[in-house]
Amino acid sequence: LVALFSQVSLQAQSVWKSDKAHSKLTFSVVHLGISDVEGLFRDFDATITASKADFSDGVFELTADVKSIDTEIEMRDNHLRSADFFDAEKFEKISFKSTSIKPAGKNKYTLSGNLTMHGVSKPVTMNLLYRGTIVHPMNKSNVAGFQLTGTLKRSDFNIGPNFKAPMISDEVEIKADGEFTTK
Repeated sequence: LVALFSQVSLQAQSVWKSDKAHSKLTFSVVHLGISDVEGLFRDFDATITASKADFSDGVFELTADVKSIDTEIEMRDNHLRSADFFDAEKFEKISFKSTSIKPAGKNKYTLSGNLTMHGVSKPVTMNLLYRGTIVHPMNKSNVAGFQLTGTLKRSDFNIGPNFKAPMISDEVEIKADGEFTTK
């Protein structure tokens, strides 16, 4: 009976993959205490595994290629890839896997999980907004939309320890927007 129940539960789960053309992983820091500097990771993958239609049991996973960092300034991007910051040659990927999702209002959740960056793994908690699920009008696939926001401390991951605030803020604002489709 337990084996049968497990098989039924596994079959009911859906795997949703991020649509790269309609998803973005961005960050922002304050430079010199007076201006925001923004960037993004161009190469990342995200998946959600869930059995409930509202994703309240979802497991969210993400990997990002550190070398794909882009702040629109090549010299700065190369510096961020260097050992002064991300050390992309040694630590090629950033990864996240959720450990819990808790309701925080209508279509809002608190998403907790483990983030690994620069060889350091730490628990983090972020805000998750579920924007709904629709049937795509052109290709008839199911599409779900999410926005993830929150703040991390780069010092928690030993990123840029020689660049203290106000040179570069320790707090890094994270924003990820994504459309996800089922296979």
